[in-house]
Amino acid sequence: MGKRIGMISLGCAKNQVNAEQMLFLLQEAGYELLNDVDGADVVIINTCGFIDSAKSEAIDNILAMAALKAEGVIGKILVTGCLSQRYQDEILQELPEVDGVLGTGSYHRIVPVVEQLLADQTVSEFGDIHAPIDEIGRVLTTPPHYAYLKIAEGCDNHCSYCVIPSLRGKFRSRSMDDCLCEARTLAADGVKELIVVAQDTSRYGIDLYGERKLPELLRELCKIEGLHWIRVHYLYPDEMTDELIDVIAFESKIVKYMDIPIQHVNDLILKKMNRRGNRRELDELFRKLREKMPDVVIRTSIICGLPYEGEAEFEELCTWLKEQKLERVGAFAFSPEEGTAAAKMPYPEAELAQHRAEIVNELQSRIMDEYNERRIDTVMEVLCEGYDDENEAYFGRTYADSPDIDGRVLFTAEQTVKVGSFVPVRITDVIDGELCGYAEEETL
Repeated sequence: MGKRIGMISLGCAKNQVNAEQMLFLLQEAGYELLNDVDGADVVIINTCGFIDSAKSEAIDNILAMAALKAEGVIGKILVTGCLSQRYQDEILQELPEVDGVLGTGSYHRIVPVVEQLLADQTVSEFGDIHAPIDEIGRVLTTPPHYAYLKIAEGCDNHCSYCVIPSLRGKFRSRSMDDCLCEARTLAADGVKELIVVAQDTSRYGIDLYGERKLPELLRELCKIEGLHWIRVHYLYPDEMTDELIDVIAFESKIVKYMDIPIQHVNDLILKKMNRRGNRRELDELFRKLREKMPDVVIRTSIICGLPYEGEAEFEELCTWLKEQKLERVGAFAFSPEEGTAAAKMPYPEAELAQHRAEIVNELQSRIMDEYNERRIDTVMEVLCEGYDDENEAYFGRTYADSPDIDGRVLFTAEQTVKVGSFVPVRITDVIDGELCGYAEEETL
């Protein structure tokens, strides 16, 4: 066949898994996968369409590929993922350089779709977004030492500001056997850090088994030889049972890093945004987490400028963040998305929402500085990810750092350190927000 495929994957880790599945199917069909897009017969742009900034990034990438297509550097352009699912007709109408669009319910159809494109056909294919999950192999695009394990697709939460259920369908769990089989394969291939992802991992299993099965799944994952770290993303606060907390607290392979999106703490706003729970329950949850896991690192996301957020509600949020001192906080300005209930509610102007997000991020930077300072003169386990020539030091991540989201550690070593190995590093300094130190020789 000899046809070449280029892939650009945007957005979240869950989207990246879908890109890896498409690459696997294309590779199995005999296509050559390129590390770059130059010279590709087909370039696939796997998009995010969640909020305005993601949509803008996707469109910028499409336009960049259109320019390369006009120059004859690449061939066909196929847009997949959430943007194509959301704007099924508009993409082909408004971006004539695009040759095809593929929805989030049709990833398994990538090979015949590419064949149609190469036969000079325009493709628009959108399968059932609520269908059971296809079990498909993957071509990993992460470094060899870590990989994502997507345990479910879709979402049933229906938050007032969010379009994800309309783009990804209802919540569907993969079977436990399928999840464990894939995890064992990844570990056998050298993966040492497994990052468990879904839109709502804490709900895992409730659709298939009638009860939450994440604790059991995590216990089974911990039994897999070769896995050293297991990290869990997107745990909804109202689904955090005592059983789940205990599993995370007492299983040594599970890193004490909790990614719990809360979005806000004001009770009225939470209710209007269709978020289950209230501030009192959040306080109790975080108290319990820190009691069970004194070294826990909690990550959350905050939306500033949500409907009904006045000065008092924003001040309540800031005061709460100062009290809780969460180690990882990402603050974003509210993006009113068409088709959502929140877009029809009264909300602050965009400039004010952005200003408030900047205030929260500045507040959080000071909390982060305090956290980093407390790490000085401690020894932390670091997963080595490479060598930084400019700083003449190795770099890596601690349990407190998820890839492509959080920070890194720079460290020196008397001996050569292999990428993908775990190294005890004594932290000696913080430079520009990055922890710095040296590998302790006697334990290398």
